[in-house]
Amino acid sequence: MRRAVLLFLLISFHVALGQHLLSGKVLLSSTNKGLSGTKIQVKPGHAQTETDAEGAFQLSLPSGNYHLHFIHQDLKSFHLKLNVQKDTTVTVLLDSLHYELGEVEVQAEGTGVSSMERLKTVEGTAIYEGKKTEVIVMKEVTANLASNNARQVFAKVPGLNIWESDCAGLQLGIGARGLSPNRTSNFNTRQNGYDISADALGYPESYYSPPLESVERIEVVRGAASLQYGPQFGGMINFKMKQGGPKPIELISRQTLGSYGFFNSFNSLGGAKGKFQYYAFYQHKQGDCWRPNSGFDLDMGYASVTFKPTDKIAITADYTRMTYLQQMSGGLTDKQFATDPRQSNRTRNWFRVNWSLFSLSMDYKISPRSTLNTRFFGIYSGRDALGNLGRITNPDDLKANRNLIMDTYFNLGNETRFLHRYMIGNKTQVFVVGGRIYRGQTTKKQGDGSNGKDPDLRYLHPDSLENSDFSFPGRNYSLFAEHVFYVTNKLSITPGARFEYISTSSQGYYTYFAKDGAGNVLLNEKVNESKFLGRHFFLFGLGLAYKQKEYLEFYANASQNYRSVGFTDIRVVNANYSVSPNIKDESGYTIDIGGRGTYKHLIQYDVSVYYVKYKGRIGEILKERGAPTYDVARYLTNVADSRTYGIEAFGEINVLKLVKRTAKMGIPVFASLSLNDARYINSEDKSFLNKHVELVPSTLLRCGAGFSWGTFRINYQYSYIGEQFTDASNALSDPYGVYGLIPAYSVMDLSAKYGYKFLIVEAGINNLLDQRYFTRRAEAYPGPGIIPAEGRMVYLTLGVKI
Repeated sequence: MRRAVLLFLLISFHVALGQHLLSGKVLLSSTNKGLSGTKIQVKPGHAQTETDAEGAFQLSLPSGNYHLHFIHQDLKSFHLKLNVQKDTTVTVLLDSLHYELGEVEVQAEGTGVSSMERLKTVEGTAIYEGKKTEVIVMKEVTANLASNNARQVFAKVPGLNIWESDCAGLQLGIGARGLSPNRTSNFNTRQNGYDISADALGYPESYYSPPLESVERIEVVRGAASLQYGPQFGGMINFKMKQGGPKPIELISRQTLGSYGFFNSFNSLGGAKGKFQYYAFYQHKQGDCWRPNSGFDLDMGYASVTFKPTDKIAITADYTRMTYLQQMSGGLTDKQFATDPRQSNRTRNWFRVNWSLFSLSMDYKISPRSTLNTRFFGIYSGRDALGNLGRITNPDDLKANRNLIMDTYFNLGNETRFLHRYMIGNKTQVFVVGGRIYRGQTTKKQGDGSNGKDPDLRYLHPDSLENSDFSFPGRNYSLFAEHVFYVTNKLSITPGARFEYISTSSQGYYTYFAKDGAGNVLLNEKVNESKFLGRHFFLFGLGLAYKQKEYLEFYANASQNYRSVGFTDIRVVNANYSVSPNIKDESGYTIDIGGRGTYKHLIQYDVSVYYVKYKGRIGEILKERGAPTYDVARYLTNVADSRTYGIEAFGEINVLKLVKRTAKMGIPVFASLSLNDARYINSEDKSFLNKHVELVPSTLLRCGAGFSWGTFRINYQYSYIGEQFTDASNALSDPYGVYGLIPAYSVMDLSAKYGYKFLIVEAGINNLLDQRYFTRRAEAYPGPGIIPAEGRMVYLTLGVKI
């Protein structure tokens, strides 16, 4: 093994001579000013780069004939044929896609078929060759962005199971391929390339989701992301924020009104001047939501500044601050949901989040072939939950003290990457090496709060908490490398490896108590606990890609995965579930095989099959807890090994433009389909053999059609999600609504938008037919019990862009 790794590194650092420097500038034809962010793709081969702030670029190429493709947002693309036999300099002029007809501005055909793209072989200092990736381009999305409607925004990413737990998108809940959607905890969730979850080691849940009005694009990489971004089974989701520019000042203000008192005010300012580029926004959002006792109030701010002292160096600092307070209406039993899904029998439950993120990064273009990126990041945040955690069938005793859980998260980290291109013969090769240092510190406290109805988030006895008081320190050190070997102009092989060291600890005490059905205390015992778990391991992966044509590429990838146990999930005192003291980490692997392509910017598709294997999968079963209560509750443990496989397919076609390329109107039609089968295997308990893995619908279908004419767009979307179980025993229901079947459901959405000069108008109806359904059964907050999805919501957005 050591010899193989050494050989891999020696090959990676080999640099061949005999190349020529291709340099130049890309200018806007109407002003002769440099265009930053222009992408240059070179064929044959896989060389590519991007222009700097002055519009300059450099590439290192061997002698030969090349076809250069220059692409810039909102500008006409440009193709250049070039014979390179020595160092060469070129100047390229790009024209605007816009032209004026009288006083009316008409936008000509763009360069893409839809709001979906995929990541290129190299993006920045990351490699995506042979991986299943999706990119959602937000400026092309017609949806309710004010409420972060994930059902609409992620519609074209096949296989995503989405929890709909609140009316405003305060938290993002996404799962896939048998992974729980709970606060997207099975994905490595990032903003601008750095972690935004509570604690990447022990509590990888994210209580923060950026406002989609501030996002430029969303990048999704499936399980093969484990080598470059961390070992999670789900992969990586990255929200790339807007950056501002190219004008010195650009102001955008969007005001949205909606049903149930919904109001959203989003205001941003961005631009570029000299060596500086900046972007900032402030958002205020409030509403009452569809059910009683579920109002919220949110404030969020963000600021980013990029300084480019030279053409080779860019230094970026950003800071995010979010606070919100939400009342939680509680869960429902199956009978209550069937009677009236809008009812609420919890009036004293509250949830507060304070989230602060910060990062400082540097990109250094050492040469046209070598790039270094280093990023320092951190989180100082917290969340507080106050209310009644008892079973929803028990009336809330308004004189009893409420339960208060307070968490704080203080995390610091650094990721550094080095990407280099070189030649083997006449083929360009590329590799990336990097490392990660991470420190996480979580504290979790649980005790009695007041017996009032207001959000009084203070402990009655802060020095002697009734339930628990824990500290969870964690450390993570990682090294990784991936290399793209181009065997031919069409075929590439991408091996990779990652080394991980993880240590997690728990220090504190908890109280073990039990009550009988009448609420009488049967047991109350304080238990001190101190645990430490350190482990290290290697992950390996291999990717293949064969690019026949632009409209046909085959890809395959196999990567190992790993998920550590979150200690913070273990020590919450809850009458609805308990955790095995012998719970262990999960391990396994993910395989993707598929084909994808784009035909003349009119048809786009991606069809693949996948296989996910878990060893010692963590799941929830129903188990009698023994003395003194002998009741049945949810029990979190390593249930068994499991396997999940399925088909994921996405396709989109612009019907009208396929018939007539010059048509000013468009009729895009899309479909996103996932067919899944997930089963427990190799279980010591034979009762779980061949049981369905929880939270895996057999069918997920989202499809839609739209109409566009100039700057007017309207989009209709239909979603169907098949039934799914919520625990490993495949129970159909229980009297408390905590576990059981989530029935199949369908929902429709309609959205439209129109822009005229500096004005923006958007409107729509979510849940068009006012369907009654639910996507989640919660064992704790915001339940316990069934959490109904929102009913019909109408919204209207008015905006200006100056």
